[in-house]
Amino acid sequence: METIAVSNKTVATDAQTAAQAVVASVAGADAAAAGTAALVKANTYTINNTSTSSQIAAYYAAQAVAADAKTAALVANATVTTVKSAAQAAAAVFDKYVTIAAQKATAATATKNAVSSRFNDTSISKVYSLYNSALSQAEFMKDRFVIMDVLGDDTIFRSKVTGSGLKYGAAYYPNLKTVLNYDFNEAEVLVTGVSGIASLEDLKYSNSDLYNQAKNAIASKQVIMAPSSAMAGVYAKVDGTAGVFKAPANVGLNYVVAPTEKISQERQDGLNVDVVAGKSINAIRTFTGKGTMVWGARTLDGNSNEWRYVSVRRFFNMVEESVKKSTERFVFEPNTANTWIRVQTMIENFLNQQWRDGALAGSKPEEAYYVSVGLNKTMSAQDILEGRMIIEVGMAAVRPAEFIILRFSHKLQEA
Repeated sequence: METIAVSNKTVATDAQTAAQAVVASVAGADAAAAGTAALVKANTYTINNTSTSSQIAAYYAAQAVAADAKTAALVANATVTTVKSAAQAAAAVFDKYVTIAAQKATAATATKNAVSSRFNDTSISKVYSLYNSALSQAEFMKDRFVIMDVLGDDTIFRSKVTGSGLKYGAAYYPNLKTVLNYDFNEAEVLVTGVSGIASLEDLKYSNSDLYNQAKNAIASKQVIMAPSSAMAGVYAKVDGTAGVFKAPANVGLNYVVAPTEKISQERQDGLNVDVVAGKSINAIRTFTGKGTMVWGARTLDGNSNEWRYVSVRRFFNMVEESVKKSTERFVFEPNTANTWIRVQTMIENFLNQQWRDGALAGSKPEEAYYVSVGLNKTMSAQDILEGRMIIEVGMAAVRPAEFIILRFSHKLQEA
């Protein structure tokens, strides 16, 4: 697990700059003077209650490098060179954070550019290329989920969507007939067959009867909508009313007359289970007395016992991001038992609330989750020596007897 807001390139860069500034200050007649110089430089960075994330990161980075320099200066036979080497080693950690942040920024930019370049290109190959880019980004970032439409038919879809990030996406089929009308500008609606009239706006003032007929004809054409937009709304609704752990299925769609294709049970079975590649496609169906319903809740990784369901993948996304963000504040704490207990208790309290809300299986907490952190549990003596705090979290989101395990690692720096 990364630390010090590694997902924010600006914050990471400011921390790196402060660390390098302390390294540059290491100089003097002897090791003691060099260590003092580093501390003096670090103390030029200050924080208060109104400090920004960048200022806080810079402060702690400077203090961390100075602390290592000062410690190196106290070693027997220390020299200015050894003190500077210690400072450089400490600063190198912050170089890594900038690299990680840059990778994330590059991935986000790549997808943004792909969307921009393909916005007006509806060719199937271009759209599926975009889907694959989005899935790759979701797998890299681990904090997002891709909702896709099936272009062409399910055979084409399954052959075009590839990669290792299938568990981070879901597909829905077919398109939807809605009660919505197309929005249009009368001046831009071309009129043919009427002498001297170029647009619907012109027709309005020259032939009101024909104008009204044209307006009624346009109004009769209702919007055919791709299902992904409706499903984004369903996800948000279910998240808000029940929770991320609830499957976004068996939910009615508002303003929808019917799917463009009537899906039979046999047809749905073929969409839901792909015996070859496991790329499940969720059907949207119409039922008498119920209306149009979302009738599937699988990811594209349908052959995976762990990640075949949308709700499980998205719930783990939420938990992983929540735990990452909440434990970042322990980065500069001592890597000792007291810190481990605080981290474990905080995460257990969070997971206990998720269990009480019904997000985790099991009749008692120990059947629903576990949190482990500590020496000879998740870390070796070498891990502690190198400043790593490794946290392991297991959750029974599917069956009480089966845990899905997440591991987080913090690189600690003591100020």
